[in-house]
Amino acid sequence: MPELTATRRTDDLRSLEAGLDRLQTDVAPAPVGRGRRFVETVMPPTLFVGALLVVWIVAVQVFGLGPETLPPPSEVFGSLGAAWASGILPLAVATSLGRAFVGFSIAVVVGTALGLLLAEIHPLRRAIGPVVSGLMVLPSVAWVPAATLWFGLTDTLVFFVVLMGGVPSIVNGLIAGVDQVPPQLRRVGKVLGASRWQLATAVILPAALPGYLAGLKQGWAFSWRGVLAAEIIAVGGSLGTGIGALLQDSRAAENLAGVLAAILVILVIGIAVELALLAPIERAVLRRRGLQPGGTR
Repeated sequence: MPELTATRRTDDLRSLEAGLDRLQTDVAPAPVGRGRRFVETVMPPTLFVGALLVVWIVAVQVFGLGPETLPPPSEVFGSLGAAWASGILPLAVATSLGRAFVGFSIAVVVGTALGLLLAEIHPLRRAIGPVVSGLMVLPSVAWVPAATLWFGLTDTLVFFVVLMGGVPSIVNGLIAGVDQVPPQLRRVGKVLGASRWQLATAVILPAALPGYLAGLKQGWAFSWRGVLAAEIIAVGGSLGTGIGALLQDSRAAENLAGVLAAILVILVIGIAVELALLAPIERAVLRRRGLQPGGTR
């Protein structure tokens, strides 16, 4: 009976090995050309936005909505063009993006270090993990009043709000990625003599990249929202003019076209950063792992 069990186990291992070999020797699909990639990635959202504009125009015309209820696209884009021509919009975009990138960079450093600590030191994770998860459900805007009292109307206020919004997402994403790392990788690293630091940075972190990248994407979203929340609520001092301040000024002036124009800019920037920076990094990681067409098989 033991011999039969051992033989069956050997056969199962051989079948598994054959299956893995078959996966590794499959012919990879032909690389996708730039034209086809453009059609598959850019055209669908472009067509969708075009359809939304048509619905917008039809709604204004059919229901006779006035500028105070829903201004037509021409008025919104006109407000957008006027703000750009005056130089206010480029300055606001540069200010908000600069704060977002600086704050997000700090959040990545803090979140990565804290995430590795919590993932590798389980008593610390049991103590701090629930607090980090709780911070994720706390809106970034809730920190603005306290941060205003602590730091005044300065950029430090914005960076603090960004950190409180971005760090928990990065930490939880990294922990989720580490939890999915096969135990065999840890054993191999230990057998090769890796120290605890080397094991965490050279073995665990690269293996946890998919979950880590998901946390980074969510962390960027919360960071961008945190910047805008701080700029909308905290106005004046040395904060200058950001996109959030433009949005608030348009609201105070009851300029709905200006409000919608600012919202459009916020949306476009969020999508642009996702498509131009975060999505290519994610595709490269997945392709390297053979999880996307053109990747290693």
